[in-house]
Amino acid sequence: MKDYYDHYWGQPSKLDQWLFEMLSLELFQAGLTWKTIWKRRTDFEKAFADFEIDKVAAFDAEQIAELTQDKSIIRNRRKIEATVNNAKLIQSWHQAGKTLSDFLWSYVEGQPRKMHFANGAELPAKDDLSQKISKDMKKAGFRFVGPTIIFSYLCAVGIYQLTVDNW
Repeated sequence: MKDYYDHYWGQPSKLDQWLFEMLSLELFQAGLTWKTIWKRRTDFEKAFADFEIDKVAAFDAEQIAELTQDKSIIRNRRKIEATVNNAKLIQSWHQAGKTLSDFLWSYVEGQPRKMHFANGAELPAKDDLSQKISKDMKKAGFRFVGPTIIFSYLCAVGIYQLTVDNW
């Protein structure tokens, strides 16, 4: 996990493909450990066409059924369908001249929100902003975007930049 935390986690990104990939991995993580998901990242990338939004948005029922049989990933049909659904939404935003990046970063005026905690026990599972973004994403039609998933996601993609004195 050192590579993930040293080179990926918390690095601010405004690239929609990366934001989509991380959103997808975060939703697959629900109920599991992040380590379980991250060690399968390359399998997820292969299964989901390198998280190219247009390609994933084009997945049909047959491809979804095939993914439910793919032992290299998490085979939860609802999570697979949510990933395809979310790609379709982002694709429709792109067609309308919008981006996931603009949507997310607008909540923090384009600048990472710095958060400091004395120890890991103080780190919340969700906060007011993750609840607001979750609600707005659900309203837009996104799936598997509860406030706890979104809080973790905001940390992962650098919208939240955390410092914790004592892990």
